[in-house]
Amino acid sequence: MPKNVKYNLEMSEPSPVEAEHLDSALEELDIESDYKPPPEKSLEELLSADKEDESLQKYKEALLGEAKVGKVIVDPHDDRKVIVKRLALCVKGRPDMELDLTKPLDELKKQVFVIKEGISYRIRIDFLVQREIVHGLKYVQKTYRLGARVDKMTHMVGSYPPKTELQSYTTPPEDAPSGLVARGSYTVHSLFTDDDKHIHLKWEWTFEIKKDWKE
Repeated sequence: MPKNVKYNLEMSEPSPVEAEHLDSALEELDIESDYKPPPEKSLEELLSADKEDESLQKYKEALLGEAKVGKVIVDPHDDRKVIVKRLALCVKGRPDMELDLTKPLDELKKQVFVIKEGISYRIRIDFLVQREIVHGLKYVQKTYRLGARVDKMTHMVGSYPPKTELQSYTTPPEDAPSGLVARGSYTVHSLFTDDDKHIHLKWEWTFEIKKDWKE
């Protein structure tokens, strides 16, 4: 397994100062790609395109669900399009270990997950999408030990329509390291972003590898 900066999380064009912060954060997490995402489209534009293709229209309506009826707004006081709610570390046969991502970022650093060495685990991200469809969501995670990076993973989460219900993405299984040398404390830098390099949430958390589960 392997600063608390407040951004304007509107999907509109970032200001020069915000753009500098965004580029810096993305650089820090080594997000590099030659892929150029297509221009952003509103729900109305997506629904009105290719109207002559009946099967495509049915597919889009099924994909968008309740969003095709009207703009879905879960929290009218929150301008963000993606609200990241929770990270869960999932191990078969054990209760999920959860991190409440609505808490202040400084508090997240204080919560420590204790993990038994060598186990297979998955990470689940729970989030809300409101106002507009979001394209090319991705989860990036970098893991450090004693200040040195020991692991990095990037998962393509996909595109999601706005819904009133919580939506989730679960990573493929990973194996925790094992052995005397692997035991100890690790710091994780996590980022939930998208094709357009909007930072929906960036946070740090900690886990500790032990010989056995903490009971």
